[in-house]
Amino acid sequence: MPLLVGLLDASAIRRSIDSPEDAYSEPRIDLEELAAKRLAGGGLLDSVANMANSILGAGIIGLPYAVRQAGFFVGLVLLVVLCGVTDWTIRLIVLNAKLSGQNSYIGIMNHCFGSSGRAAVSFFQFAFAFGGMCAFGIIIGDTIPHVIRSVFPNLYRVPVLNLLANRQFVIALCTICVSYPLSLYRDIHKLSRASGLALIGMLIIVTSVLIEGPHVPEELKGNPNARWTFLGDGVFQAIGVISFAFVCHHNSLLIYGSLRTPTLDRFNKVTHISTAISLVACCTLAISAYIVFTDKTQGNILNNFGFNDTLINVARFCFGLNMFTTLPLELFVCREVIEQYFFDREPFHMQRHVFFTTSILCSSMIIALVTCDLGVMLEITGGVSATALAFIFPATCYIKLSAPHEPWYSRSKLPAVACASFGVVVLCISLFLALGKAWTPAGRATICI
Repeated sequence: MPLLVGLLDASAIRRSIDSPEDAYSEPRIDLEELAAKRLAGGGLLDSVANMANSILGAGIIGLPYAVRQAGFFVGLVLLVVLCGVTDWTIRLIVLNAKLSGQNSYIGIMNHCFGSSGRAAVSFFQFAFAFGGMCAFGIIIGDTIPHVIRSVFPNLYRVPVLNLLANRQFVIALCTICVSYPLSLYRDIHKLSRASGLALIGMLIIVTSVLIEGPHVPEELKGNPNARWTFLGDGVFQAIGVISFAFVCHHNSLLIYGSLRTPTLDRFNKVTHISTAISLVACCTLAISAYIVFTDKTQGNILNNFGFNDTLINVARFCFGLNMFTTLPLELFVCREVIEQYFFDREPFHMQRHVFFTTSILCSSMIIALVTCDLGVMLEITGGVSATALAFIFPATCYIKLSAPHEPWYSRSKLPAVACASFGVVVLCISLFLALGKAWTPAGRATICI
């Protein structure tokens, strides 16, 4: 921003030399335009709402399962450590943007590693965001119709209205009537109000699990002797689930650019507040659910509760609402990747904007309509992409950009080297486990009838 002000002032001075009669009017116009650009952005609370909503998405529901896989104590340590690493790498992306003079994740990778880096980050960003959109659509179909059928058990007998209990109809209705209009916005801070409502819904989910957990029937509870385990046999699976839950790196520069006054200090505040809120919510949900269900903890913790639990049905409904207000955030990323990769030097075009918005949204909706489980391919594009975007790319770019004259093993670069090495190990093991699962019946996609 100081550079922009300097350029405006310099251009005004040059114009005043060339045209003395305009010396007083031109700077005033430039400052008015600059003020208008600043006022067009969102405030700290808007950005906190968007970032926290990006973090507290579908992944939070799987965190109790991650604790079960890693063991209670190791699981909690992983939650705290990976949250701290996430906070650091989110801020690292913006710092890399400053060091490289770029304004996008794609631009940073292109600056550091050329066309191969540009292609790699584009692929992983699009794959992660699009996979998230598909998952969100599936979750809508698995939550909203069930809640409607629970509240109105005889609805299936009513003509026309019985469509509200149909999974495919509800997915299409929510996607087209709610997610699509929100996705047509060009500025991500316009979604801050929807993100605020989604955060309230997530608070209801966490509170519902916290309250209802101790009151579930005994046959639904897990083995109480398995509560205080130290180390489980699924640590790497747990790392993948937790990483998927915390990743919002593909949104970081969009959120930074949406700030009314985008500075590193203001963005650092947004990141710290957002990750702190997310960590509290994640730990509350993970601990309260795991100590009740222990060895019976499922990937979606809401499935551990009875189908007639009123408060949990409210939580399921809120979870569904959260999904179709979070889905546009992921579509922003998909559309931005395409725009920056293929149309980087072209001006904005409304027809192109609407075409890509419609195409991406309809594609994800169709996948959600025809399958209840994306299977092993979603695990590969989700878990592997999350690791690359959150740990490997930010750290390797920082190693490349920070103090180029210093070796990679210098003290200032060692944390980034450790982060990138950790990411590579997790990515390789996650990919190996996902491909191994593809050869078993568990890896087959489930088609909805």
